[in-house]
Amino acid sequence: MDGFICPTCGCSLIRLGIDPKSSPKAEFKGKVYHFCCEECKEIFLQDPERFLEEVKDLFVCPVCLGEKHVSVGVEKTWNGMTLTFCRCPHCFSEFTKNPDYYMRRLEGKEPLKGPFSQISGCH
Repeated sequence: MDGFICPTCGCSLIRLGIDPKSSPKAEFKGKVYHFCCEECKEIFLQDPERFLEEVKDLFVCPVCLGEKHVSVGVEKTWNGMTLTFCRCPHCFSEFTKNPDYYMRRLEGKEPLKGPFSQISGCH
C-alpha cells in the first residue's frame, strides 16, 4: 500500500484530497499508477522507470499523511499487517484509537478535504 503517491512528484493523493477513483491514471508494466494531475501523468510517461526509481522508497504515514523516506520510518504491526509510520509517537498512538478510520483513509475510502480536493491537480 503506497498511500497513492504520485510517482512523478512524490505527493500523497490522499493528503492533497484527490480521490484515487477519479485521479489521472496510467499503466506501466501491468501496474496502474495514480497521479495528482494530468501534467504529472504526462511527465511520468516520458521516463517511467526514472520516476519509479526516485519514489520507490517513499511511504505515507497513515495518520499525518506525510510523505517520508523509509529510512525515517518506524514499522509497526497491526492485525498481522506491517505498516510504516513517521517517527512521531503521536501518530501511532492516534492510529491505535481508530485504526479502521486511518486504514480506510489511507486506502482512499475515507474522504479528506485536502488543499486540492476542489480542483484538478496541484497546479
